[in-house]
Amino acid sequence: MSTLLYSIIGFLLLLVIGIAAYFLTARKYQSSSTVANSYDQWTVDGILEFYWGEHIHLGHYGSPPRSKDFLAAKSDFVHEMVKWGGIEKLPPGTTVLDVGCGIGGSSRILARDYGFAVTGITISPIQVKRAQELTPLGLNAQFAVDDAMALSFPDASFDVVWSIEAGPHMPDKTVFARELMRVLKPGGVLVVADWNQRDDRQKPLNFWEKRVMRQLLDQWSHPAFSSIEGFSELLAGTELVEGEVITADWTQETLPSWFDSIWQGVARPEGLVRFGLSGFIKSVREVPTLLLMRLAFGVRLCRFGMFRAVRANGTTEFMDRNFANQNPSSLVR
Repeated sequence: MSTLLYSIIGFLLLLVIGIAAYFLTARKYQSSSTVANSYDQWTVDGILEFYWGEHIHLGHYGSPPRSKDFLAAKSDFVHEMVKWGGIEKLPPGTTVLDVGCGIGGSSRILARDYGFAVTGITISPIQVKRAQELTPLGLNAQFAVDDAMALSFPDASFDVVWSIEAGPHMPDKTVFARELMRVLKPGGVLVVADWNQRDDRQKPLNFWEKRVMRQLLDQWSHPAFSSIEGFSELLAGTELVEGEVITADWTQETLPSWFDSIWQGVARPEGLVRFGLSGFIKSVREVPTLLLMRLAFGVRLCRFGMFRAVRANGTTEFMDRNFANQNPSSLVR
């Protein structure tokens, strides 16, 4: 047999293995522990950090989108979000809670470039450890394990609450919205960036759309996506928002990230040497989900939502400590 034929057979074999791994090793959401375990595993082996860098979120490619280095686009996203949220002129020492901080990429930018005092929280102990390792001494950023569904901080603790792409992991969007607003000081600013589903109250999902969404949920430990409209309503429904919740759609600005993330495996083949065959297979099994994400966002089944809200002034002794137990959400959209 020729070398080319061997290569084709090898490629097809790996493709079959990857597809089998994709369907047999889905990471369905069961509890916060399944989310923590998924991120622990990705952080321990280092594959995600190798290809995605310190920012485990999408990049910002401008409007209209233009060609840009994948890792630079991720860093640019943080600065664009700061500007969009109107927090770039807040003074040094402004306290920020980064909810779902990953390995701390955004937290370090907020602390280093804007002088903020940042606390990053994640459900993953291994991510906290890695975030601490990557953070230089003297940088005003600290990290802790915490659950965004029941934050350990008192009411009105932070000037800014910040979150990127954490919402899909939250099983009760009502409680998540309440917790984000609860820990915000009166007059403080909430800035959230998230993956969202089309509002199915306006246009119900068809048969194939439901199948695509089910894969996107099951493969990456997501209980549900909210819609931009739905989560905006939940924030307003906390009755802690001054004025209106401001939203924006950054789908086009972030859309190139999905193909760029796949291209990293081609452009940086040294990853195969570093992580071996098992690491390669583990990376290949993510390709179908990345392609489905690109498809879903490309046809507007999914949207990239931005949310900004200001905490209303008033008493901070408002929180019903039994809120989460007494009001299970029926509004996860």
